[in-house]
Amino acid sequence: MRVMEKKHKTKFGRVVSNRMDKTVVVAVETLRHHPLYKKTIKRAVKFKAHDENKACGLGDMVRIVETRPLSREKRWRVAEIITKGETVEVQSKEEVAEVQSKEEVAEVQSKEDN
Repeated sequence: MRVMEKKHKTKFGRVVSNRMDKTVVVAVETLRHHPLYKKTIKRAVKFKAHDENKACGLGDMVRIVETRPLSREKRWRVAEIITKGETVEVQSKEEVAEVQSKEEVAEVQSKEDN
């Protein structure tokens, strides 16, 4: 009799959300060829994965492994963090305009002082 080894599916993706408690949303991108036009199309599928230690941050590249159902939508868990992502601060148009106007005022004042 053979010993059965469990081979779980694994996927690599990028963390796009970590706002839930012990859960991250991982976007896995795959490349597919269009059957008619023969163009390569990038397709992204989002999976909810269990992150027990809350170690994942936005933009992290992770490996997720298939597991038993943990909740209604959660069937994956984070196996390892491959690379840490850089957090980018997003500014609204109003904030950008405010910063630019402050810089312009500072330039005018420095020219007046000289």
